[in-house]
Amino acid sequence: MMQKDLFFKIDRSSGGIERTLAPGITTTVYPGEQAMISVVRFEPGARGTLHHHPEEQWGYCVSGSGTRYQADEAIGVSAGDFWRTPGNVPHTMQAGSEGLVVIDVFAPPREEYTKPGSGFGTANG
Repeated sequence: MMQKDLFFKIDRSSGGIERTLAPGITTTVYPGEQAMISVVRFEPGARGTLHHHPEEQWGYCVSGSGTRYQADEAIGVSAGDFWRTPGNVPHTMQAGSEGLVVIDVFAPPREEYTKPGSGFGTANG
């Protein structure tokens, strides 16, 4: 593999795996050996399905704003905020009126996200 094949741009999906997570929510996934990055794009007001998975997840709000639902809390987020979701904690997001772009990091990589498809790849979404 050439080193240039290990570099990506957030506004281009080349080199990534495309998934539709829910109506108005798409992602481009970049899997690695020990972790993966998912660039998630929310249309205004779009809301994901409450779900959980065993992998630890970190999220970073690149642009826009919304609400992070995690465990039994709803927490507002905006550009520059980031958070950690331990494995098996129920969570989802809803975009605000201008939409939302989030970078998620999963460790270890989520097997469900290593191929194109739809849904969150969990038993409940």
